[in-house]
Amino acid sequence: MTTHVEPHAYPFNTAEGLQLAEEYERVRERSGLLRVQMPYGEPAWLVTRYADARLVLGDQRFSRAAGAAHDEPRQSEGRRDSGILSMDPPGHTRLRSLVAKAFTVRQIEKLRPQVKELTASLLDGMEAAGPPADLVDGFALPLPVAVICRMLGVPEADRPRFRVWSDNALSTSSLTAAEFDASREELRAYMGELINLHREEPQDDLMTALIEARDGGERLTELELIDLCVAILVAGHETTASQIPNFVLTLLDHPDQMDQLRAHPELIPGAVEELLRFVPLGSGAGQPRYATEDVEVGGTLVRAGSPVLVAIGAANRDALRFTAPGVLDVSREGNQHLGFGHGVHHCLGAPLARLELQEALGALLTRFPGLKPAGDVTWKTELLVRGPRVMPIGW
Repeated sequence: MTTHVEPHAYPFNTAEGLQLAEEYERVRERSGLLRVQMPYGEPAWLVTRYADARLVLGDQRFSRAAGAAHDEPRQSEGRRDSGILSMDPPGHTRLRSLVAKAFTVRQIEKLRPQVKELTASLLDGMEAAGPPADLVDGFALPLPVAVICRMLGVPEADRPRFRVWSDNALSTSSLTAAEFDASREELRAYMGELINLHREEPQDDLMTALIEARDGGERLTELELIDLCVAILVAGHETTASQIPNFVLTLLDHPDQMDQLRAHPELIPGAVEELLRFVPLGSGAGQPRYATEDVEVGGTLVRAGSPVLVAIGAANRDALRFTAPGVLDVSREGNQHLGFGHGVHHCLGAPLARLELQEALGALLTRFPGLKPAGDVTWKTELLVRGPRVMPIGW
C-alpha cells in the first residue's frame, strides 16, 4: 500500500474550456491515490480510476452525511451541507422514494411530446430572429428551466429569478459564506411561499404531490420539503443547460462525428451517452465521501474519517474500462459511464436529462445543417459546472 503525505493543489481543470487536465492522466497511471488540497476544507484522497470510483460511490462504507461533522474539502467558502445530496440511507432513501416515481423512465417518457414541442418553439424563435444567436440564452437554458418549472408548478414569470439563485447555489468562489447563506435563504423563502400557494390551490404537479406526502403522512419536515424542491429545481436544469452547448461545442470540434449523427439520427441516444462520458462537466470533484472504517482503495489504505473525492471525468477516460477513452465515438456501445454518478446518489433526474439532451441535440442538427460558431464563447467561471455562459452560433 502507498501513502502520499504532501497534498497537491486541486482542482486541476480550468474553467474556460472542456479539456480534461493532463494531470488526471498522470495521477491515474501512478500507484495508489493522490492526496489533494482544495481551496477550503481538509485534505482528501482523489480517485481517478473507474473501478475505484464505482467502489467509493457504491460502497456504504463511504458516507456523505459524515461530512457534516468535518471541515469538508470544497471549492467555496460556503458549505452545501443540507438536503438530499448530503444524506445517507435510510434518511436519503425516505426522501428519494417520494420523488423517484415522478422520474421513472416511463413517467419521463410521457413528457417527450411536450419537450419536442418546446424545443421546436425555441428553435422557431431563434430562426425567426436570424443569426447570430446565443445558443445558451435562446435555447439551452430556457428548455430545461421550462420543463422542470412545469413539473414543480413554478410560474413562468418567476423563472428568470432562478438564474441568479442557481448560479449562487453552484458558486465556487464568487460568494462569501455569508453571501452564499443569504442567497440560499432567499431561495428557501421563495420556495416556502410557493409551497403555501400550492397548499391553498393544489395542482397536478410534483410539488403538490410532495406537499401531500409531507402534510398527509408526515414523512417530510417542512425544511426537507423546501430543500427537496430547491434541489430538484437547481439540479433539474443547470447540468442540462450546461451540457447542451458543451455537446454542440464538442461536436463542432469533431465534424466527422457530427456528420455521422446527421446521416444516422438513430445514433442520437447513444451519442448522448458518449458525450456524457467524454465531456468532463465538473470543474473538479465534489461531494466528498467519508470512510466510516478503514478501506483499501486502489492500493491506498483510506483510514476511517478520511474524505475521498471522486473525479468522474477522469474515471470516464480510464483505458482499463473504455477502449480508446480519449476518442469521441458516437457509435460506441455498452457505454457504462459515470456521468450520472453511481450508487444511492445516482442522479435521480437522469431519465429527464437524457430525454432533454436527445431532443435538443436531434432538433439542432436537423434544423440547422449548417450549424457553426459565430463568435467567441464566454465561459462560466467560479461555478461547480463548466460550460458557455454565452455561445454565439450561426447556420
